[in-house]
Amino acid sequence: MTQLPALPTAVFKAYDIRGTVPEQLNPDFAYQLGLALAASAREQDVQTLVVGYDGRHSSPSLSQALQKGIQAGGVNTVDLGMVPTPVVYFAANVLETGSGVAITGSHNPSNYNGFKMMMAGKTLHGQDIQGLMQRMQAGAQPAPQPGTGQKKDMLDQYVRTIAERVTLARPMKIALDCGNGVGGVVAARLFKALGCEVDMLFEEVDGSFPNHHPDPAEPHNLQDLIAHVQNTDCEVGLAFDGDADRLGVVTRSGQIIWPDRQLILYARDILQREPGSTIIFDVKCSRHVALEIAKAGGQPLMWQTGHSLIKAKLAETGAPLAGEMSGHVFFKEAWYGFDDGLYTGARLLAILSRTANPTAELEALPQDLSTPELKLPLAEGEPHALIARLQKEGRFPSANQLNTIDGVRAEYPDGFGLARASNTTPVIVLRFEAQSQEALDRIQGEFRAALLALKPDAALPF
Repeated sequence: MTQLPALPTAVFKAYDIRGTVPEQLNPDFAYQLGLALAASAREQDVQTLVVGYDGRHSSPSLSQALQKGIQAGGVNTVDLGMVPTPVVYFAANVLETGSGVAITGSHNPSNYNGFKMMMAGKTLHGQDIQGLMQRMQAGAQPAPQPGTGQKKDMLDQYVRTIAERVTLARPMKIALDCGNGVGGVVAARLFKALGCEVDMLFEEVDGSFPNHHPDPAEPHNLQDLIAHVQNTDCEVGLAFDGDADRLGVVTRSGQIIWPDRQLILYARDILQREPGSTIIFDVKCSRHVALEIAKAGGQPLMWQTGHSLIKAKLAETGAPLAGEMSGHVFFKEAWYGFDDGLYTGARLLAILSRTANPTAELEALPQDLSTPELKLPLAEGEPHALIARLQKEGRFPSANQLNTIDGVRAEYPDGFGLARASNTTPVIVLRFEAQSQEALDRIQGEFRAALLALKPDAALPF
């Protein structure tokens, strides 16, 4: 009986599996995970799982071992090869398995990797992931009859499907920064198919990320793209994270259009066709998102951060659109409801192509003074405990509302503050927004006092 005596339990996160290679994640782990996934698949009458992987150096061997485990567990695999995470979700939808695994470390450092999983049409999170851990601890067994494996290239079909569904009002010249992530295998092809002239930055897939880290949520990772757009005749710049399920956007004047502001644009567009619809956004988003959704005739719904959690809420509500501050955007209208940075980029261009001045259109979106995501690094396990205490004991004297759906979000008449535990790395994520510098300072002051009261030695990033 094969067992992993020392399973690294810390890698089983709230909405995926994520850890360091090879200490925590390695081919042995991937094989055991494959057996556990196969056991779960058989219980749900799922016969086939699609598997794709990102450009990290460790990804091919993890993919191979995972597929061996799935097949040994009696379930078939379709090997998509090296593809963006959205292409795994796309394949799971169009091949009608509803089930698959994307092997990706997303935007984490190059020594990380991970597994994003869906089964029978549902993205695994929370208890599902704990259930996989328990199966692995118990030692999932090979099936009497192994499954089969086949390879399939889905990139052409993915590009063709988007090009059939998304039409630009006019050709555009754009810059794309793939950050040496796996988006480079398809981004140029996709946007050229939409009729764009494309300048490519860091297209070559390289898991060492030699130019900058593939995380458009960090402003310094967008500086190369900003410089390129400012110094050429490109109308807009799009940046993708390591597995291309998130999008960053920059204008010709060098402004970063954060995903919550982008969401306002997508919501206005969709609400013209689907008036009264619910639009979902996460707790990190600007207060303007709810205000603008309501103004455009929609129903704003704030929800927990996390791609799996947002997808589950999307399925539950039937909303045509959801988005997260991190850059995950989920279109259910004319798409499949999964987060896809490449498709989101296509939808953005469809809107911007209707105007002669995309920069003006983007920069007119409402915004207050705001901070990017600020991170307070702590020891493993510490963030959730500190946030739980903050929810119970934190004092925010001038707040008019406290939302504890995911961390603590304090709403003020002139802004908001947020502190929540990250589910991917041992940090507390903080974000602040206000109408004026004075209001921003006041809100940050209340959060500073509340956090230092509970952890006097915290090295606060604000």
